Amino acid sequence: MNILITGCLGQLGTEMRLQSTAHPTHTFFFTDVIASEGSDVLDITNREEVHAYVRTHRIGLIVNCAAYTNVDKAEEDETTARKLNAFAVENLATTGTKMIHISTDYVFSGNENTPCRESDSVDPRTAYGRTKLEGEQLLLQANPSAIIFRTAWLYSPFGNNFVKTMLRFGREREELRVVYDQIGTPTYACDLATAIFAAIEAEEWHTGVYHFTDEGVCSWFDFTVEILRQSGLKCRVVPILSSEYAYRTPRPHYSVLDKAKVKSTFGIDIPYWTDSLAHCLKRM
Repeated sequence: MNILITGCLGQLGTEMRLQSTAHPTHTFFFTDVIASEGSDVLDITNREEVHAYVRTHRIGLIVNCAAYTNVDKAEEDETTARKLNAFAVENLATTGTKMIHISTDYVFSGNENTPCRESDSVDPRTAYGRTKLEGEQLLLQANPSAIIFRTAWLYSPFGNNFVKTMLRFGREREELRVVYDQIGTPTYACDLATAIFAAIEAEEWHTGVYHFTDEGVCSWFDFTVEILRQSGLKCRVVPILSSEYAYRTPRPHYSVLDKAKVKSTFGIDIPYWTDSLAHCLKRM
């Protein structure tokens, strides 16, 4: 099968690219908005360009790893965020090709107190969340057989993410102030890529929405403490309330996702978040 991976230069796209070598029965095509070795330039906001690429390369499956993920900038420019998070998804969906799409915990309100299930009501409170939810809806309208993976707190050795930022601050500063009243689960992009490949290689195509993060629960404070501990950095970490931090855009207070459905459907074992963090730090 010919498989298209969009957003191949991002955290998840890079992991998909690395893991693709373990799946030689497929032919992979990698695209992003800028040129790189081994990938093509594709503007997924251009419907004609998307449809032409899919036809030319006889794509049998699209894995959409591209997204507008800057939460604060999305609040300032929701039009641009919607262009990539919603309309571009519709462009891919209308090719009539099988599709796996990546969404987010931000489609929920963030005020829950138990892990969110796929069937729970959505209620996004940010521009980022609204545009990602719109992308889900447009995708399922145009391509009801699609698969959607919602995830949260993504990090990897690549790109910009919380782990790399805390490592840099931990080396530069004597003290870090980190919120402890926002709860979720870190997700190693390598683990999410593995889950996506499990869906691709499954004997049946299991359409629907699935939640995926690593196992366990922590706060951003806990996450930071563990990052520095495993890295041997001695920077002091001080827990603070969200109200003490100058967020331009509200963050979810509780964004834990229930993963029972993805585990039972695809028969995958999900690593505990501290173990995955150790694996990531070794690679870095």
